[in-house]
Amino acid sequence: MPVDYDVITVGAGHNSLITSAYLAQAGYRVGVFERRDIVGGAVSTKEIIPGYQFDLGGSAHILIRLTPIVDELELGRFGLEYIDLDPLFFAPFPDGDAVFMYRDVDRTANHLEEKFPGQGEAYRRFIDDWSGFARTMREMFLTTPNPLNLGKKMVMGASTRLKWSTELRHILRPYGHVVGEYFEEEKIRAMLSWMAAQSGPPPSEPLTGPFVLWHPLYHEGGVARPRGGSGMLTQALRKHIEAHGGEVHTEAEVSEILVEDGKARGIRVNDQVYTGRAVVSGTHILEVLDRLLPPAYRPESADGMRVGNGFGIMLRLALDEPVEYAAHPGKDARMGLQLLCRDTDQIFNAYGEYLGGHPATDPPIVAMTFSAADDTLAPPGGEVLWLWGQYFPYELSDGSSWDEIQDRIADRLIDTFETYAPRTRDKIVGQLFQHPEWLESKLGLRRGNVMHLEMSLDQMFAARPALGMSEYRSHLDGLYLTGASTHPGGGIMGASGRNAARTLLGDLDRRRV
Repeated sequence: MPVDYDVITVGAGHNSLITSAYLAQAGYRVGVFERRDIVGGAVSTKEIIPGYQFDLGGSAHILIRLTPIVDELELGRFGLEYIDLDPLFFAPFPDGDAVFMYRDVDRTANHLEEKFPGQGEAYRRFIDDWSGFARTMREMFLTTPNPLNLGKKMVMGASTRLKWSTELRHILRPYGHVVGEYFEEEKIRAMLSWMAAQSGPPPSEPLTGPFVLWHPLYHEGGVARPRGGSGMLTQALRKHIEAHGGEVHTEAEVSEILVEDGKARGIRVNDQVYTGRAVVSGTHILEVLDRLLPPAYRPESADGMRVGNGFGIMLRLALDEPVEYAAHPGKDARMGLQLLCRDTDQIFNAYGEYLGGHPATDPPIVAMTFSAADDTLAPPGGEVLWLWGQYFPYELSDGSSWDEIQDRIADRLIDTFETYAPRTRDKIVGQLFQHPEWLESKLGLRRGNVMHLEMSLDQMFAARPALGMSEYRSHLDGLYLTGASTHPGGGIMGASGRNAARTLLGDLDRRRV
């Protein structure tokens, strides 16, 4: 059967583009098909308010800096320029206190020791104890998640500083308990717990220790921003693919994955058929199984995949003046991620309301003002301010829709932010509110879950998205998977895209597809 491409890619999220880039770089004919008018999925940037560049999804580039992807694909040649941010994190508190975490461990520890005697040394001990484990986690993320590979990484990466029994005890415990064992100061506990909560589970969830134990990697890879917006990463990937002979089609929604003799053979786009030796999909796994494949090819394992009830919202604001925090008016407070969480009780309380189907009334927030580091994002004198809040369910217990309550919840986020930075509301000249229903309809994130599937242990590693489909090969010959539905999950890392490419390259080279 003649083929149009060696590999057809469904969706142009950053993982899909990374897979496609590696394949194109290896000399294979690649065709990428994306329903939206731009590539990038949840890693894209648009001028929503005149003069202001808004990211539409992920904004902080942390995890991808721990991978070799940018160097291996030489993305600097295709327009990607990273701006390193330091301080990494800033946390203001209602009592007027302010805490920083810097790229340099010693500088951070000295700052904490000066503010909270004994806690700086505790921070050094925490980093020393868990740097080895964090590096092992990174290697596990960059590995196809079968039991043999994961076991080898764990054994080879076993810390010489801690006994296995000690490590296992921390890994199996909730991350809130792990933080509490190291730190007495509640402000430090709140900062670390709030960062760990970004994957979704609360500090009390069992088996979540690794969500905080990879914290040492922040000091290794840092926090960075592509100049021009988060979407410059995916724009560079598109240029890379096209420079290597691949084709990227936008406004080209795939309506069906074609199956012949039990094998994925191509796709249908606007009644046009495209064929390939293999198809790789980076879209939501349930989009593939429930809509794109013929019903006869939906596996029973799909019934057990838990999307959950969303958990976050993003309010993106255009300001005509910079943010000014009461606790620390300086520009350094606006460079990295700003952690607005009074204490761990605030996380627990918000999560409790979420479980009841109610939007958090007192949400912890991650604020971002990346125009402080990149003046291309806002006009002179202006600022972009993005507020990520948790916990906010997709399905509301009172039957309301998000369109009905969005103005009230957006005001709630602004009110909460103004307790740290008064008079911010007076500076607003435009906004975009990305609530769970918006995330679903615009970015294809079912039920507003930015991680696709819940990040619980039974849906991670070799069980993501399901047993038997965790090695980037689906249940169907010729159909491969990448994206947040696969190991290691959501976030701007690209490990899934790189891992999928390695699997597919091996199969192509061995003529298995």
